[in-house]
Amino acid sequence: QVQLVESGGGLVQPGGSLRISCAASGSISRINVMGWYRQAPGKQRELVAVISRGGSINYADSVKGRFTISKDDAKNTVHLQMGSLKPEDTAVYLCYADGVWSVDSFDPMAYWGRGTLITVSS
Repeated sequence: QVQLVESGGGLVQPGGSLRISCAASGSISRINVMGWYRQAPGKQRELVAVISRGGSINYADSVKGRFTISKDDAKNTVHLQMGSLKPEDTAVYLCYADGVWSVDSFDPMAYWGRGTLITVSS
């Protein structure tokens, strides 16, 4: 069964940096898109950054120039390097994978991780 597991969250001071990672496990043959969304208390889930298998990247305007997404197709992992963190970046960050081909389904599927909490506070 395909699972996405995030790691690397925690408490960081404003202006600080943090790197979070997500590993997809299971009998996966291909993943077309991986990325990150976030959800702050009382707010809707929003896109942070996604990267396609071909390397195309899309960032939310609010994180451009501060966050960098990267991936390792061989390991089915995606990373998010976050810098110049602000209190408004505080949220649960959820890993997302779409166009996942595996033995679990005849069709490509989308999956979500459980999330990792990032708190930006002094």
